[in-house]
Amino acid sequence: MRKVNLPVDITPKKEFFLLNAENLLDYKEVFGNSNPVHLEIGCGKGEFISLLPTRKTDVNFLGIELKMKRILMILKKLDEVRHKNVRLIKLFVDANVTEIIPKESLDVIYIQHPDPWPKRRHHKHRLIQQDFIDSLYKILKPGGTVELSTDHTEYAEWIVNEFAQRKDFESLYDNGFTRESPYEEEHIETYFEKVNADIGFKPYFMHYRKI
Repeated sequence: MRKVNLPVDITPKKEFFLLNAENLLDYKEVFGNSNPVHLEIGCGKGEFISLLPTRKTDVNFLGIELKMKRILMILKKLDEVRHKNVRLIKLFVDANVTEIIPKESLDVIYIQHPDPWPKRRHHKHRLIQQDFIDSLYKILKPGGTVELSTDHTEYAEWIVNEFAQRKDFESLYDNGFTRESPYEEEHIETYFEKVNADIGFKPYFMHYRKI
């Protein structure tokens, strides 16, 4: 992993960012406890990973982002009192992910509104592909879950189809998705979800369990 230097104005919050993390993570060392670990892949503007951890204080949350600009934005939403259970890391999830994230160590993985890459010629850039799901399988505990959402109908169909090809994951929904938020009154609306909801696009929620 490429080393990253934080701007001076963010340095006071560097405890939330796993700077220059290049070796296998030791969660007990990182978080100071042995609580379950949940992972959000692609934290966007940070609404989800800054709010959910304040409701689940007995869970540790690890957020992965590729864009340093977004990491800096998220850091501004975190404080040492309410977010002791949050850490961010700059990481690309691929076949080598287990060099950083321990195998079978995560209880839940969240993926909120990944880029749908709607044009057919760009489908190869979509996050949800078979090799990516292979990586998720490696780092999830047996019985661990992947929670996904998208407001793009064709991408929802794509995701359902990709997981339907697997014998190592099962959907918690009969048709592969639901249109009702699994969080009910605690639903956290991300920036990208709100933008599309305002123009009439309702999310699809998908939930898969590692067999």
